[in-house]
Amino acid sequence: MSDEPPKNAANRLNDTLAQLKEMRHYARNNVEMLTAEWLLFDGELSKLKKADAIADLMDRQSQLHDAMVSVIEDLEDTLAKLPPEPTE
Repeated sequence: MSDEPPKNAANRLNDTLAQLKEMRHYARNNVEMLTAEWLLFDGELSKLKKADAIADLMDRQSQLHDAMVSVIEDLEDTLAKLPPEPTE
């Protein structure tokens, strides 16, 4: 058994926020990398009629990133409003 005390709501919320912030970082990085690649090959992709598929992926990844930012902000507000845990 672990000697760690059981996690309270604030601890679990902090864990969730940390995970979402890591995911946000990767989502932003993915958008930036995909955009850079798309800009390099836009001409070739257009000739192959594949540019729209990549543009759609960039839009979806960007929407995911924006949604994560919104959820993170909301959870941070919630965390700030949580009542303090009683001390023993």
